[in-house]
Amino acid sequence: MELQISCLPNEYWWGGAIGDGIRMPFGKQDVERDLNGWVLNNQSSASLMSNAGRYVYSKEPFRFQFHKGVLTVEGEDLISGQAGESLYSARQYLVENVYHPDGKLPHKDMFSKIQYNTWIQMSYEPSQEKVLNYAQSILDHGYPAGILMLDDCWNQDYGVWEFDASRFPNPKAMIEQLHSMGFSVMLWTCPFISPDSRQFRYLESKGSLIKNTDGQTYIAKWWNGYSGVLDLTNDGAVAWYMEQADRLVREYGVDGFKMDAGDPDFYPDTCVFHKPMRGAWQSHIWAEIGSHYPMNELRSCFGQECRGIAQRMQDKNHEWGEGGMGALIPNGIVMGLVGYSYLCPDMVGGGMLGDFTSPDFSFDQELFVRYAQCAALMPMIQFSLAPWQVLDQEHAEICKQVLQIRGKYLDIILELAEQCRITSQPIIRPLCYNYPNQGLEEITDQFLLGENIVVAPVVEKNARKRTVHLPQGSWRGADGKLYTGGTWEVDAPLDFLPIFTKEI
Repeated sequence: MELQISCLPNEYWWGGAIGDGIRMPFGKQDVERDLNGWVLNNQSSASLMSNAGRYVYSKEPFRFQFHKGVLTVEGEDLISGQAGESLYSARQYLVENVYHPDGKLPHKDMFSKIQYNTWIQMSYEPSQEKVLNYAQSILDHGYPAGILMLDDCWNQDYGVWEFDASRFPNPKAMIEQLHSMGFSVMLWTCPFISPDSRQFRYLESKGSLIKNTDGQTYIAKWWNGYSGVLDLTNDGAVAWYMEQADRLVREYGVDGFKMDAGDPDFYPDTCVFHKPMRGAWQSHIWAEIGSHYPMNELRSCFGQECRGIAQRMQDKNHEWGEGGMGALIPNGIVMGLVGYSYLCPDMVGGGMLGDFTSPDFSFDQELFVRYAQCAALMPMIQFSLAPWQVLDQEHAEICKQVLQIRGKYLDIILELAEQCRITSQPIIRPLCYNYPNQGLEEITDQFLLGENIVVAPVVEKNARKRTVHLPQGSWRGADGKLYTGGTWEVDAPLDFLPIFTKEI
């Protein structure tokens, strides 16, 4: 089925792959994306919506392109139409008719507490001693206890969901100690199964692994090597995984799971599933499994709009541009629009390990601080590198001030998260969502927190001023000044986050 829509003058579109947020809004430039293939290592939704109230949706992943002002969509059972004349009304139609919200919310602590991840801090070498020392140093340096995520290599092998005894000699005691310090504990997992393991042989014998068209077990190449993959269309495979996860909760006191991988590009058309489906649905089911645990984190999923799942942005480079901090706001905006509202903007400073291990790597303290400011009023915030280890005293103090700013707005973030659970309204939004027809559609370096707070972080290196666009009305700046709607040049020293609250 093919659908063609001619874009109207000044019509802008959002949706599809979250990683394309840096190219949105669509409409003026040529762009294309196949949602059943590579979706830039992040979430996707087979929905598009415009500021003219128009929408396109399918339950199945589709291919689309914008070319010379024409939107072409190729897919199955495409639904299109117009609902009102705004981005808000188009999204509301999708929420009420096709997204099927589940009325759930990730655990409150995912929003109210700071998340700390071991990935950049310890890479592939975590250990019980390092984890406990990391937790203690967090407290010793005046940071609050929060959610501690043990990332890759806590386990014996992929699919062998047991602690590596050489690294973690007494994991139960470690988790009990972390709990006594005020931390919750999440563990990294993936759907991959190391091919030389006992688990692989067992799962293969049960038909629980994805196969090739020749009937042989499919071996996926991913960033850590080559592995078999759980066939999540097989109820036995899902039951097996959840047995492993539930045992970790029961025996060790684990609080939740970081559900990594599941990307649709790992599942080409040569893959054969127990129940026939497109590869993107493997991502959908993987996220569905994660939703059974109130503390969860997904980086890749499909068709899980308006569900109670914590969604992390793709690992960001330690850089200012589109591969790093420059993507946080535009990608975060589209996450909220397509119903992935409970979002975390990756680890402060970036979560791409290769950056930090490169021989020519240069750490940028200013970037780290501005990244923290950018994440401060997003739904969740996560650290990995310990600020006190990588920042001098001046920058470290500013980083602490960022958390104080977050604390000031935390009740608002929690209230918006609860409203999102009930009404599915996004927590962060583009300015044009609540203020249409004011020429704000292409503002992608600011966002609305709810309806009445404009957040305008500095996203350019060495900038100590920035241009701010405010919707019509009166706005009180964090500097105490009163601003009217329009374009302003405001001071933004390194220790300042421009925030504007609407005078009601």
